[in-house]
Amino acid sequence: MKNETAITEFILLGLSSNPEAQMLLFTLFLIFYLVALVGNVLILLIINLDRRLHNPMYFFLGNLSVVDIGYTTSTVPKMLMNYLSQDKRISLAGCLSQMYFFISFGGVECLLLGVMAYDRYAAICHPLHYNVLMSPKICASLAGASWILGLSNSGVHAGMMSRLSFCKNNIIQHFFCDIPPLFQLSCSDTMPNQIATFVVGGGVIMGSFLVTLVSYVYIVVAILRIRTKEGRRKAFSTCASHLTVVNIYFGTIIFTYIRPNTTYSQEQDRVLPVLYGILTPMLNPIIYSLRNKDVQGVLRKIFGKK
Repeated sequence: MKNETAITEFILLGLSSNPEAQMLLFTLFLIFYLVALVGNVLILLIINLDRRLHNPMYFFLGNLSVVDIGYTTSTVPKMLMNYLSQDKRISLAGCLSQMYFFISFGGVECLLLGVMAYDRYAAICHPLHYNVLMSPKICASLAGASWILGLSNSGVHAGMMSRLSFCKNNIIQHFFCDIPPLFQLSCSDTMPNQIATFVVGGGVIMGSFLVTLVSYVYIVVAILRIRTKEGRRKAFSTCASHLTVVNIYFGTIIFTYIRPNTTYSQEQDRVLPVLYGILTPMLNPIIYSLRNKDVQGVLRKIFGKK
């Protein structure tokens, strides 16, 4: 029988071990985090201040802003602290908690992006029935279901991860505790966990992606039927921002989680979460709202400009 010592804490190495690179990364990610935080708080403030924005699209966008604040806060502050400190340890409980919140917000974001695609489908393909299809009750139910499913999905992964034992290397070559690197450090059989990742996590990711894909197939068909170029341009412009976020987010998250664990490399694949876990929450307010004329009008009122 092997003499195995249970690991109770991990060491997060981050994106680089070079001191000069760490200071550069600290400055860069501090800016990213502040932009994401200020941008999403500003969107929530704008939506609450202007009654014209009290509609389904901005209701879901408000939920997305809350998710993005939690998404970045679950990982970035700890990463920034590690760049300033020589002590890069995180307890097993802290590691599992960080993973739970990151996966929770990630799952909710997937589901909300799918719901927002359905909202655009209802607005463009069924404009006369839009108020019925996206009534306040239905919107609240869709948002509530997204939160419940996202939190439940993460609860399954965190619960199963807590049953694993860790007795190998305790060094995580990553900037936060994620599912794939923890699988590689476990000395238990991770096959049930990997199956759960494919079935439960994959169901959330691929289900949301398929809803988005089918919605946009119908949207594109409907737009192509519009006779005027100006009408097609306006219709496409309402979808362009959402499609931009969807391409960045789903492309990276599918590659990270929906593949065999044996193909995962901590060194090579630790940059991908930066795209969907940090850059996407930072870009969402800019892509979705700050370029919108209604939002710009509210901003001018807030800052007292005519």
